[in-house]
Amino acid sequence: MVSSLITLAAIAWLCQIAFGGWQIRQFNRAFDALCQKGRVGVGRAGGRFKPRVVLAVAFDKNDRVSDTLLMRGLTVFARPAKINQLIGLPRQELEPDVIFPHDPGCRNALSLALKMKH
Repeated sequence: MVSSLITLAAIAWLCQIAFGGWQIRQFNRAFDALCQKGRVGVGRAGGRFKPRVVLAVAFDKNDRVSDTLLMRGLTVFARPAKINQLIGLPRQELEPDVIFPHDPGCRNALSLALKMKH
């Protein structure tokens, strides 16, 4: 009985590692494609027991949103997605409180993404 529980835990742990690697690989591919479209700002929010949010925004030479990347979730099954309604908007018009009125994680991640380091 104990050995079967240990085997089951080991299999679950290996699945977690495999799915985590797959998730990271998918995010890295999407992020590399995003970086090809202009300057990129990245923000992340969430905690241990709240869904984590990673939001990246690419800006073109005219400081307009050229592409976005949003990854949100608690599990390794979260996938990168786009926020199509932001594409084409000028940077000055991006107000996190208006864009995500009911999602504090996305609101916080967007405000951090707009504070670009360079």
